[in-house]
Amino acid sequence: MVRTFVKKTVRWLVGRTGVGSKALVTLDLWPYLEDKGWVRSRRERLPVDRDGDCLPWYSYSMIAFLSDKVRPDMRVFEYGSGYSTLWWARRVAHVTSCEHDQYWYDTLNAKVPSNVDLRYCELDTDGAYCRMAAQFQAEFDCLLIDGRDRVNCAKNCLGALKDDGVIIWDNTDRERYAEGCAFLRENGFRRLDFWGLMAILPTESCTSLFYRENNCFGI
Repeated sequence: MVRTFVKKTVRWLVGRTGVGSKALVTLDLWPYLEDKGWVRSRRERLPVDRDGDCLPWYSYSMIAFLSDKVRPDMRVFEYGSGYSTLWWARRVAHVTSCEHDQYWYDTLNAKVPSNVDLRYCELDTDGAYCRMAAQFQAEFDCLLIDGRDRVNCAKNCLGALKDDGVIIWDNTDRERYAEGCAFLRENGFRRLDFWGLMAILPTESCTSLFYRENNCFGI
């Protein structure tokens, strides 16, 4: 009883100062941040969960949504490879990933499993990179836009999607992607935003899902 009173009194006194108030908020949030893996990701500067397993560098709310929707028979195309590539590879039948950075391509290529087709393509705005998905016809359930030249990627990817395919676009809160998002809406896609904290960074971001009726996620 006395210990509880003392703890409450100390918290009240500490909270009377600006710095103290911020410190208390941090302490209260710490268990949540540890459980999400944010603390570990911040420490290691890698998009990982609390156990050190790979995560896509999307908002946590989007990752939670995908965890319940992704099926093992799905095929995925990805602009921008990374820990997301490894995360998807564990959950779907096949991942085709397009990477523009030679060093990162070489590093990741030594780690990806056999169900990943990792492709290097030199970055050239509105060139071969953004048209990589156009080599495929109605093949993918999910197409991920998380690399470079994203607006042009969006404009050149639609043919690669199955009729019920969806597009996941990261960092849609950035104004420079507005044109691409508008292009998808003009082509019959609805938009669902997933705002929230993401690994490593102390700020929130938005990862968006673009989908049509009768989509593979059933929404």
